[in-house]
Amino acid sequence: MNDISKMIAQLCPDGVEYRKLGEVVETTNSIKWKEQQPGKEYVYIDLASVDVRTHRIISELTVITKDNAPSRAQQIVKTGDVLFGTTRPTLMRYCQIPNELDGSICSTGYCIFRANENIVLARWIFHVVSANVFYDYVEKNQQGAGYPSISDSMLKKMLIPVPPLSVQRMIVEVLDKFTELEAELEAELEAELEARRRQYEHYRERLLTFRRKGGGVRWMRLNDVFELRNGYTPSKNNNEFWDGGSIPWLRMEDIRENGRLLSDSIQHITEKAIKGKGLFKAGSFIMATTATIGEHAMLIVDSLANQQFTNLEIRKSLVSELNAKFCFHYMYVIGEWCKKNVNAGGFASVDMAKFKNYMFPVPPLSEQARIVGILDRFEALTTDLQAGLPAEIAARRRQYEYYRERLLTFRRKGAQGSDVRREEREHGREV
Repeated sequence: MNDISKMIAQLCPDGVEYRKLGEVVETTNSIKWKEQQPGKEYVYIDLASVDVRTHRIISELTVITKDNAPSRAQQIVKTGDVLFGTTRPTLMRYCQIPNELDGSICSTGYCIFRANENIVLARWIFHVVSANVFYDYVEKNQQGAGYPSISDSMLKKMLIPVPPLSVQRMIVEVLDKFTELEAELEAELEAELEARRRQYEHYRERLLTFRRKGGGVRWMRLNDVFELRNGYTPSKNNNEFWDGGSIPWLRMEDIRENGRLLSDSIQHITEKAIKGKGLFKAGSFIMATTATIGEHAMLIVDSLANQQFTNLEIRKSLVSELNAKFCFHYMYVIGEWCKKNVNAGGFASVDMAKFKNYMFPVPPLSEQARIVGILDRFEALTTDLQAGLPAEIAARRRQYEYYRERLLTFRRKGAQGSDVRREEREHGREV
């Protein structure tokens, strides 16, 4: 870092020149669909293609031709181009085009910054558009309250620092090192998490596979083990069902957001929305039997769920014979069975007649407790690692952001008097 400070002091003794983005990028070209051959395929980078966290393009992209190209598919991109989202929901998402996507077509929902590398490096622009000052500029100049956006021309009016290329290279090298370390850490943690998952799944499959005869296991129809009830959605038109509600009402988003042990929900209902046999009881289970089939969770509090779920509550006659956590772990087995037993037709749903007749194992309580003890430990290891992964990545990300803000902020060339002192105080390079 000291080497960078010395180089800046030597090469930019009067400060660093700031120029409009439009002055340091090249003109990009648009595709002329009328001139394209029928059947010629292009990879299309649409609004959902850029990962908001990793700033990379997702691996599965749409392939388009002259015949099915969306109206937004107009811009040709090259290796090194920096894309910046200009409309919600991708406003402020950014990425850089890798070699394998050279010549692809991207949506007009992105502004293309193609560096004039006689003036700026492509990676310099990549880091600059991630800086806080760039985001502040977008927030200040976006238009539209309901669907905010910013025009390409307005983006290109943004003033960015343009130090000598040698300074840019040194700073880019430092910042790229942080992003590489972040990516390496994420890959290592994901690999470890995947290994934990496989280990948990291996033991779960072994421990939850029982012989149909012998071994002291009693087999019962699912409908005889659990009371089955359907979830439902209270009318959205009746405010009394929703306003001020405190009762958890569960959807698939709750499992995605909070895992498989649910003690609360994103949305809530009031007591007036409860009908029939009342709430799904704490200690019961929900299983997705339509749409995202096989996803499931255990309820920690009395709740309700939407119609995508079937609720399974241990029958009172079997409460003393079944360990609820054993049932929880066995829901994985039932979930996999559900995925393979779907009614044919336009709307995917589990064959409920077969579901009710599914044979459920009831081993001795001591064996259930032994299985639960082992699987709980494996699940805890997996869950802890999964919970810690975002925090580890966020910590590394904050480190990058700290140095990015320090290294991309300069005293402006031509600043006078108090402006110089203010910029030195605010943007001194003690790094």
